[in-house]
Amino acid sequence: MSAPRPGRFVHLHLHTQYSLLDGANKIAPLMEKCARLGMPAVAMTDHGNLFGALEFYREAQKHGVKPILGCELYVTPRSRFDREELLMPSGGPHGGKKINNASFHLTLLAENLTGYQNLLEIVSRAHLEGFYYRPRADFELLYRHREGLIALSGCLKGQVSYLLTRGERERACATADLFRNIFGPGRYFFELQANGLEEQRVANRELLSLSREMKIPVVATNDCHYLDREDALPHDILLCLQTGKTLDDPNRLRFGAEEFYLKSPDEVIEAFREIPEAVENTLAIAERIDLTLDLKKTYMPEYVPDVGETGRTINELFCDRSREGLEVRFGEKEFDAERKELYRARLEREIAVILEMGFAGYFLIVWDFIRKAREQGIAVGPGRGSAAGSLVAWSLRITNIDPIAFGLLFERFLNPERVSLPDIDVDFCMNRRGEVIDYVMKKYGADRVSMIATFGTMGAKASIRDVGRVLGMTYSEVDRVAKMIPTALEMTLEKALEQNKEFRELREKDPAIDRLVSLSMKLEGITRHASIHAAGIVISQDPLSGHVPLMRGAGGETVTQFTKDDVEKVGLVKFDFLGLTTLTLIEDAVRRIRVHTPEFDIDRIPLDDPGTYAFLQGGKTLGIFQLESRGMTDLLVKLAPEVFEDLIALLALYRPGPINSGMVDDFIRRKKNPREIVYEHPDLEPILRETYGVIVYQEQVMQIANVLAGFSLGDADLLRRAMGKKKPEEMEKMKGLFITGAVERKTDRTKADHIFELMAHFAGYGFNKSHSAAYALISYQTAYLKAHYPVEFWAALLTNALDDTEKIGTFLAGARELDIRVLSPDINESLLDFTVLPGRTIRFGLGAVKNVGRQAVEAILEIRAAGGPFLSFPDFMKRIDGHKVNRRVVEALAKAGAFDSLGTTRAAAMANIDPLLEWVAGIKKPKKSKMGKLFREFEQDSEPEAPWTAVPEWDEKTLLKAEREGLGFYLSRHPMTPYMKIAEELECPTLGQLEGQAEGSTVSVFGIVSAIRELKTKKGDKMAQVTLMDFEQSLEMVLFPDTYASCQGELALSAPLYVTGTLERNDFGTKLRTTRVTTLSQLSSVLYKMVSIRLRTDGLARRDLEDLREILAAHPGPLPSLLEITEMVTPRARYIIPTRQNVSPSEELIHRLKSRFGPDAVVLSKELDPALSTYLIATRTRSQGRREPRGAR
Repeated sequence: MSAPRPGRFVHLHLHTQYSLLDGANKIAPLMEKCARLGMPAVAMTDHGNLFGALEFYREAQKHGVKPILGCELYVTPRSRFDREELLMPSGGPHGGKKINNASFHLTLLAENLTGYQNLLEIVSRAHLEGFYYRPRADFELLYRHREGLIALSGCLKGQVSYLLTRGERERACATADLFRNIFGPGRYFFELQANGLEEQRVANRELLSLSREMKIPVVATNDCHYLDREDALPHDILLCLQTGKTLDDPNRLRFGAEEFYLKSPDEVIEAFREIPEAVENTLAIAERIDLTLDLKKTYMPEYVPDVGETGRTINELFCDRSREGLEVRFGEKEFDAERKELYRARLEREIAVILEMGFAGYFLIVWDFIRKAREQGIAVGPGRGSAAGSLVAWSLRITNIDPIAFGLLFERFLNPERVSLPDIDVDFCMNRRGEVIDYVMKKYGADRVSMIATFGTMGAKASIRDVGRVLGMTYSEVDRVAKMIPTALEMTLEKALEQNKEFRELREKDPAIDRLVSLSMKLEGITRHASIHAAGIVISQDPLSGHVPLMRGAGGETVTQFTKDDVEKVGLVKFDFLGLTTLTLIEDAVRRIRVHTPEFDIDRIPLDDPGTYAFLQGGKTLGIFQLESRGMTDLLVKLAPEVFEDLIALLALYRPGPINSGMVDDFIRRKKNPREIVYEHPDLEPILRETYGVIVYQEQVMQIANVLAGFSLGDADLLRRAMGKKKPEEMEKMKGLFITGAVERKTDRTKADHIFELMAHFAGYGFNKSHSAAYALISYQTAYLKAHYPVEFWAALLTNALDDTEKIGTFLAGARELDIRVLSPDINESLLDFTVLPGRTIRFGLGAVKNVGRQAVEAILEIRAAGGPFLSFPDFMKRIDGHKVNRRVVEALAKAGAFDSLGTTRAAAMANIDPLLEWVAGIKKPKKSKMGKLFREFEQDSEPEAPWTAVPEWDEKTLLKAEREGLGFYLSRHPMTPYMKIAEELECPTLGQLEGQAEGSTVSVFGIVSAIRELKTKKGDKMAQVTLMDFEQSLEMVLFPDTYASCQGELALSAPLYVTGTLERNDFGTKLRTTRVTTLSQLSSVLYKMVSIRLRTDGLARRDLEDLREILAAHPGPLPSLLEITEMVTPRARYIIPTRQNVSPSEELIHRLKSRFGPDAVVLSKELDPALSTYLIATRTRSQGRREPRGAR
């Protein structure tokens, strides 16, 4: 095949994957094909957005293809501000119909930078001002921003084509004339397409005719939605995903042809051989495009001084604030004169670098919004990332951890040898983060501040599930395949096939699975939806729409259409405003503590508190920031932190690299045995002392290069980066410089080489100490609060989980471990949140009751505050506002026990809701007076008595069931409580701790059954889906036929089970693929070796022994039993019950023996009694033909 001849046709109408769930062109493969076909240029015209403009631009340039940036707009014939339904023009098949989203397509291309900026403006305003089902532009907007744009009439949904195919030539002519007048002569073209559709042939014919009549040029396009002809089916699937249809649905949206792919120039030229000018015009338009984006310039936002700050330059303000802040810091703890000078010298060095780089305004912007947050009582984190290494940031209270005290480096944050934008990420109270953003928008202007977009793509598992659903495959078929894909970051179907032999073999032998996987691979990685980045905010010195396209978020927020990376590439500056729930928790706990200790300050707690470290060493980590997972807790206990530096190291070490490399074990071993600490060079000791000779931090790599080889800290940061990237050329160059510098400083060359290799090895695992130190402080603060103020801390912890019933259940179990009593909600005592009461007690918050909600609680509290406590349940029903506190709310409160203190049972409250609602409706209904107006004031207002039916309280099982329905968990008593001793003796992980276990792990857990769903296999065998629950959480389990059959007879709600199986994780959570189920009756046999029955001689009668024999005979099982006849406490005689009366240590047996012979009559033992052991050996001997003793004494 001959190489394609270049420069013969250019695609000017093309949709990438950013035409969400419509375009299937991934940009990199698209550019590879354009380059291969010799295309000089290609346009991107996604539906109504510019999401992928920058990625498209850069990728095209990389492949030597001219990028043409455009958009297929939605244009409304009316005002873009109009939200009313539109009556379609009469005459066509849709004539006279009302449609609420009428808009037509128009293809716009940016000819130059002015055109690109106008395109940004049009697209932004279509989203921000014209969005109604779709982002809509109108003629006024097009006219105002027409300069530098070339317009094409669009596809069949273009307004001119639409009117022509419906016989409305006159309207079409007027519309075309309007567009020509807007954009000017030679800047508006009729689009002709060759896609095989009959309607398109009609449109082409009419457009050609109109073109000759109006002298409007034509241009050939192909409306490309996918890359190759064979991608038509994957694209069809994409459309089904967009519309929620399956492939076999006859009424689904479809293109009706397989021609919407990236055709070669030869294919297009052949299709338009009778209209060659249409093809030639594509080249003419492409040649006119002259657009170069400046991606090297930075538009640093300018700090807006407050009143009173004027008269000084930004640089002067920055210097003054930094120096003043440091002096204030000096007053907060003891600094001698020498240390003060050390701090001042470093501050001046940092100030000089920041001024040189031009970042003074940036620091003031961050300082300002953090200061404002603190003034408003909004919790701010101590720091995040490398910014914690800056003394300027500490002086300005941007961070709250002393960088010099903890050996943190400024150059890790801002490197004078390598100019890059500062990146200060700030954590705020999760609930009030929005207030800080509002402040910034108000100060700098809503048109200059925006949230940042992020895009969700179809991952490996998601693509299998989505495609399987569209193909009409059964859930079980698709689920089976999806579960074969490992749950890991950046997992792809290709990687999964390489890693999983079973997956590979299934694809090879099953054509349906092969088709599923092949189609899924086509769509894997396609952009599925746009959303808002969790933290990113951009602040600009001028209106943002001049730099990036904008859109509106689901909550009305202004959002950039570019991702955070692209926002920075066009020169805008990003700030990260993160919401951290733990800050809300700390603030909440501190507020409760200050009720009785007003002077308490969380920022002044000692970092060397023995009680806190003892608490951590015990592994009591529930609720502790960053330390809660099972794996982290295990590491914490092994490491046994004793100083704050240990905690910093712990957070840095708990990552796969250090753990798998043996680095963590080395650290712990050296910590526990200092004799094992070895320093490769005496100068390394001060650097590595706190980490016991192990290189843990990136900063240590920098310090070693600085001290040993004379690198500046800036150059040392470049070395650290090179080691992290592991680029051979860079590494070799840096190694030479390092060894030369070390040798010059009297280090042996061989030793220098060895140390460099050691650094390179650990640099791959090294962590940013600044970030670790800042987050270790939050971990320590939560641990300190839990150790010293457990009730306040736990009340705050529960309050911050108001909307998460599973977490509340876990925290209630944790409260029991700390001997904290949590009382049921009380309609007269509870507030919205959990409240602290005297005596290690917490009152449940009404806001945590399921189906109640904040509005209902606030209404109840308002009524209670105005009219006093509720006197009875009818009084409550009479006083509440039924619109805010409806029947469902009252039911939930009743089930949760909120009315218990009013003297009504929960059963009675539930039974009387409806009668009381009718009664309340009657007494609140306005009555017409039967007397004259003159005597109305003497009329008696007789209120009927409240109806009431006394109902006895439910039994415990029903009571607990209702409580769980009302709260989402058990509070007054848990069905697991009777089995606590068994759970402790089994020593298995709780269900909450399974999160720390790897997928595929074999685990054994204990809990009670909370739900059973019986299913059938294809063969008709019974299996089950069972939910197991313990004090903390629930776990879904799958019992396949054999396993289900082994326990089906004893499987019931609230039945305790000990199960073993394999952990599986998917998009819906964690499941256990069960391999063995042990029921309670079997469990005792697993746990215990012997049953001891203890009877006293005093009062012992033959009848007692007969009753004993009868009870034991009624409970046969595998456990041998031993009868002890005692007098007082000292054993007098022992008789072994014959083995034919071995027993099953069931609850019923224990209950019967205790009821008959007393609470101490039976003991379950984990070890065999020596006498019984002797007897059993003798029994086995007799079975082998030897003599056995009759008994043992």
